[in-house]
Amino acid sequence: MGNILLKEMKLSASGLSYVFVLFGLMFLLPGYPVLCGAFFTTLGIYQSFQNARETNDIMFSALLPIAKKDVVKGKYLFVCFIEMCSILLMMAAVLLRMTVLVDSPIYRNNALMNANGFALGLAFVIYGLFNAIFVGGFFKTIYKIGRPFIVFIIVNFAVIGTGEALHHFPGLSGLNAFGTEQFWLQTGLMTSGIITYVVLTYRSFKQSCFRFERIDL
Repeated sequence: MGNILLKEMKLSASGLSYVFVLFGLMFLLPGYPVLCGAFFTTLGIYQSFQNARETNDIMFSALLPIAKKDVVKGKYLFVCFIEMCSILLMMAAVLLRMTVLVDSPIYRNNALMNANGFALGLAFVIYGLFNAIFVGGFFKTIYKIGRPFIVFIIVNFAVIGTGEALHHFPGLSGLNAFGTEQFWLQTGLMTSGIITYVVLTYRSFKQSCFRFERIDL
């Protein structure tokens, strides 16, 4: 599968997909909804799918001596690669804010979501939803990308809005913990996000393989 991933990275991908990975560093921004960084990364991936549609990339891939499910697998591998690159930047930002910058007033006085395990968990959830709604929606027709992306945008900002609001409710302040405060709670929330990402992505991949097999190219 290394070759099909390289094909996606070198031939199908838009350069914006790689540039927008850097939005993962938005986890360092105080006074800003940090989860928007995850959205901008998905916007970069969207550009690659748009590029693939305009260049008949799916048809080209289907003509290669590979199974149709491998065409789907290549797209999912590329999407997950970009998402994980973004996650690594987010994790680096979280570690920096949890250690070196933990007592910085600019972060301590921030009314919005803190960059912590809960935020990382929600980033995983957003990426899982993107894979389920947009990537899965793309493989229903292999050319309609506008509607599934609009649906994802609505769901994405509903998740961000909920995440930003929850820690203001009584008894939920631990969701916005600083540094190593509420360590096990934060670790559990991040782990839950990772599990959600894996489940959503795997189910979407299996459904996309089934749908793509039934499409008459």
